[in-house]
Formats: sequence, C-alpha cells, structure tokens
Amino acid sequence: MSLGNNICYLRKQKKLTQEQLADRMHVTRQTVSRWESDEVVPELDRLVELSELFACKLDALVKEDLTDQSGIYSEIRVKRIAPFKMATYVIISPDPENDAIGYMERWAKSSGLKEVCPDVKLIGWDFPFVSQEQQNRFGLHGYVAACVIPDDFKTDCPGTTFLENREADYAVITIREPFIQPFERIPKAYKLIMEYLQANNFKERQQENVISCFEYEYRKNDITYMDVFIHADGVTKADAFSMFN
Repeated sequence: MSLGNNICYLRKQKKLTQEQLADRMHVTRQTVSRWESDEVVPELDRLVELSELFACKLDALVKEDLTDQSGIYSEIRVKRIAPFKMATYVIISPDPENDAIGYMERWAKSSGLKEVCPDVKLIGWDFPFVSQEQQNRFGLHGYVAACVIPDDFKTDCPGTTFLENREADYAVITIREPFIQPFERIPKAYKLIMEYLQANNFKERQQENVISCFEYEYRKNDITYMDVFIHADGVTKADAFSMFN
C-alpha cells in the first residue's frame, strides 16, 4: 500500500492535474508531487481535505490500496426474483438516502416489524421526480427506502405506502465495501450491469409493479456489501429465488 499511489490514483480518477489539485489544497504543485512520490506525508488536516474532495474514507485513503480494483465487484448474474411485499417511504432532502433509511428503521420498530423480523431487510432506490430547480438551487435529491415485509404482516402504524414487486428477472452485481468510494464504486456497478445487458441483448423495460433498479446493503464477516439489481427483460428461467438467497 502507498498513500502516494492512492492520492495519484484518485486525482486521475477525478481528472485533475497536479496543478489543479494543488490549487484545491492551497499548496504548490511540487508539494503534490512529493505527496504522490511518498517523499512527504500530508498533514492531518490536508488528509481530511483530500478524503472529502475524493469522497473517500480517510481510513481507506491512508491504509488501503485503492488502486487494486480486484475483488470489489462480483461476477454479474441474472436471477429471477420471487414476488415480495414492502413498506416504502420517499424523502426529498440534501441527504435523502440516510434520511429515508433512518425513517424506515424507526418505522420498523414502531410498526412491530422488528419484533416479527429481527433482521429487517432494507432496500432502496433513487426517486427521480425531483425538479431541476430543487436540485440546482436547493441541492435536493430524492430517495425511496423500503422494508421488505412478510406476506401476512399487518400493522396500524401509519407513515408508509405498501407495495408489491412482481416476480421479475434482474441482473445483479455485488460490491465489496461500496462506501469507501461511494461516488465511484456504486455508479460503476450500474455501468457494468448496463454494459452486460447490452452485450447479451437483454432489455431494460419498465413494467408495472416491477422496480426498475434497487440496492440492498448488508454486512457479512464485518465487511459491508451492496447488491445492485437492475431489471432485465427477456430471461427464461424456471426457478424463482428470494433476492436474499
């Protein structure tokens, strides 16, 4: 692992020259060059600024080899997902993903779902119906969070919309530690799936009561994973799987 290699790699990922990064960090180009050659280690406040600029966890920037992309993405597989029911909630805010997930976690407790299913399954997807003015002027974005619920679950707790996702085929990829570089790793997963669908002549076709794409985050052996699902039309398979298998 080399901190300098990480800085160089992330700078190029962001399409910045050494001069441009130096301007952002209020240092000289020579200082950036010395960082990248491991002659000098940036001070802590500079490391924090770098991690914020690159949308990368500070611990990962310093300790991990971010240039090694092997093991981040699984093979893409196509699965027919069995129908499932869910309670959903939409939030439009500057940080809608965390806001929506936090809301649904609280709802799972107050509705009694947590008692019935201690390991509540949460999924989510972007909410596209946000105006350009809301995005550009106010920095608002939309996100839908959903708790997967058993078929026989009933509650009087308000505050969510109940929906059912029909049986459908999905192309699925798993990301290892997606939040080390969330704005790099997650969009790339979508890109890889779309390339796979195009190469294999699958279609992405919107169907009623079928979520076009969604994400499922979980932890296993102290590692965070995210499964990205994109609806794929035109697959012929006899078996239907739970998406959590």
